[in-house]
Amino acid sequence: MQPYLLPYIGYFQLINHVDRFVVYDRIKYTKKGWINRNRMLRNGDPVTFTVPVRKDADHLDIYQRYVAESYVPGKLIGQIEGAYRGAPQFAVTMPVVHEILNYASKSLFDFLDHSLRLTCQHIGIKTPIVVSSAIEPLPCREASPLQGQDRVIGICTALGATDYVNPIGGLELYDAGAFAAHDVSLGFIRTTKVHYAQFVEPFQPSLSILDVMMFNDLDRICEFLTTGFERVAPRS
Repeated sequence: MQPYLLPYIGYFQLINHVDRFVVYDRIKYTKKGWINRNRMLRNGDPVTFTVPVRKDADHLDIYQRYVAESYVPGKLIGQIEGAYRGAPQFAVTMPVVHEILNYASKSLFDFLDHSLRLTCQHIGIKTPIVVSSAIEPLPCREASPLQGQDRVIGICTALGATDYVNPIGGLELYDAGAFAAHDVSLGFIRTTKVHYAQFVEPFQPSLSILDVMMFNDLDRICEFLTTGFERVAPRS
């Protein structure tokens, strides 16, 4: 999976569901995607928050990109504090937010990887997180790397995996037969039962995990992680 900035709870449901979670560092940074931005709730509406990325060549991978010099952690922290000050878990969550957003490394991948690991630690996920470049077959680190489904299968083979799980968005991307040819089963998870009280109605779904942490104690988050999704079989 690509790393993202404080992604939605479905991302963490996937991490919690699997035995090992592989996060890509050798993958292209995409502009206007969700790698360095997400959404929080402010005055009842979803709004975007961003950690800016330094301008650089479009062909560079995430590990070659850097947080912009214009990034001011205190400014973003202040926006989050203003948005969630009255939330029931504000006092518990803000120290984690401070540690994530004040992270010293300017490497974009290191920043995102640190935020994922720290969030997992806070909400009780113990799944090992593996950086893809540490375990991929050698061709994936050369000039003509494997791509898409072939790359995923290569990682599964390198890890000796017998089951690969992806978010539901991959349903159209992956062929179960190709995985079966390498003795790997294929499945997907879809978030289904994550609903909680926010400041106002109607409920705003699919916001950053930040929103989930602000409004729910750790026991409730654990319920979401373990029972708030369904496993979906690939299309035949």
